[in-house]
Amino acid sequence: MDKKTIYITGHRHPDTDSIVSAIAYAQFKERKGFHAVPCRLGEMNAETKYLLNRFNVEAPMLFEDARATLDEIEIDEPITISPMTTMMEALQMMSDQNKQSLSVVTDQGKLMGMVTKSDLANIGLGDTALSIRLLKETPTEFIAKTISGQVLYDDEDRHFNGKVSIIAIAETRLRNYELKDRMVIVGNDQDAQITAIAKGAGMLVVVWTDEVAEEVLEMAKISHCPIIKSGHGTMNTTRYLFFAPPVKLIMKTDLISFNINEFVEEVGKKLMKSRFRCYPVVDDDNRLCGYVSRYHILNQHNKQVILVDHNEYSQSVKSIEKADLLEVIDHHRVSDIATHRPIFFRNEIIGSTAAIITSIYMENQMNIPKQLAGLLLGAILSDTLKFKSPTTTEKDMGMAKVLAEIAELDIEQFAKEMFKVSSNIMGKPVNELLNQDIKQFDIDGKKVAIAQVIAYQVSEAREIEKEIAEVMNEYASDKELDLLVLAFTSILENGSVFYAAGELAKAVKEAFPDHEGEEHSFQEDILSRKNQIVPLLSRAIINSI
Repeated sequence: MDKKTIYITGHRHPDTDSIVSAIAYAQFKERKGFHAVPCRLGEMNAETKYLLNRFNVEAPMLFEDARATLDEIEIDEPITISPMTTMMEALQMMSDQNKQSLSVVTDQGKLMGMVTKSDLANIGLGDTALSIRLLKETPTEFIAKTISGQVLYDDEDRHFNGKVSIIAIAETRLRNYELKDRMVIVGNDQDAQITAIAKGAGMLVVVWTDEVAEEVLEMAKISHCPIIKSGHGTMNTTRYLFFAPPVKLIMKTDLISFNINEFVEEVGKKLMKSRFRCYPVVDDDNRLCGYVSRYHILNQHNKQVILVDHNEYSQSVKSIEKADLLEVIDHHRVSDIATHRPIFFRNEIIGSTAAIITSIYMENQMNIPKQLAGLLLGAILSDTLKFKSPTTTEKDMGMAKVLAEIAELDIEQFAKEMFKVSSNIMGKPVNELLNQDIKQFDIDGKKVAIAQVIAYQVSEAREIEKEIAEVMNEYASDKELDLLVLAFTSILENGSVFYAAGELAKAVKEAFPDHEGEEHSFQEDILSRKNQIVPLLSRAIINSI
């Protein structure tokens, strides 16, 4: 079974039905063998939070974009070296790991630079002036390590200029050599060793030598001349010692790197303009996470997404059109979702998506856990306004009864407790009320948003009418809406009152006329946004244009 993550999400400004449907369907998919994650597209309202807390269910993850990030695709593991790694050690690691480059990091794992094989090849094949400069700055112990040698004497006041002379001949010939401040590679010839030091050698490397005389060591101390006994012969000693410098001296610090949270498609565009094989990927603290290459970008797949309780691009997660859409489970009108291949699409004329999810469990003969049954029951009661919404069907009520038995809940008492939490609007900022359940619609080419707030009594809204008008006018202007509607709906009173902002505000008066000059009149039996408010508003908007 494919274990790739499937993101299951409801609509923006999520209500209880949206959140619970995502949770319940994710659990269903998990039990079917998939790796499914419930998601939300915004803050949850008080009612939803109450239900999740009551049934001890974790809130879904916040899903912000359907595009994949580098953190969500396979990239190469981070293979790193420290700035004090020798070039020889770096070469060996590249060979062992079959890598063309290595990242240089601090002790905390933060990226400092990179070293490539071509950088190291340039040391062996390039201008000797660079090798001389690097060797001059290389600690004695690094040189000894690189040539498998042993430091017989080191001196912090050494006077080594990075140049190298190879002497393996008699003392009488040394007078012709300029050895001052140079590294002198010399054989098992005590007189030659002494003469080299006397002529001002900056460092002595002895080859084919088991031990160095005490007289030579004493002279080296006086002359501040370190001595290394090499583990190789003359040729290999000469070949290897130029790879003794630490990589910090040659690493590139002007790097092209990517953040782990960058979108894959954006990284791919940048890679097409660059020539390197792979690039470091870092987190927000510049710690190395791994390496990305064109291979990873070309082999990545879009996020797999399932939509519940909506099927409109405008209601869904950002960049949903770039996701691999697998399924839609909804009870709203069929809108503008388009796919590249056939998908599972279930749309029913029913009061809540939670009732559809409950049906799916039953159709698959899958038991519903007690806590999940309580959540699903709450979602059905919320979306059907305790069966008072005209969208309510016999199936909604039947499913609710089954869930109530499983959850061992009394529907009347449970609904009363739940709506007491959700209908408390006093003390809440109008902006919060406006955003807790708002949906956007395109009605005859006009941009319309309708927010619905469940209130214990609609009279509560009248106490904050001035603030409502100010916030709505500002919101409509900021979002460039032709019409913004805020409906306060009371299940107890079985009706709603309406407030409007925007150029088409008069359409609300036509759809829901005031009674005997009373502004914002109570509209009895108007409860459903989908089956009542939107159709009546649509007719009024079309007639007013």
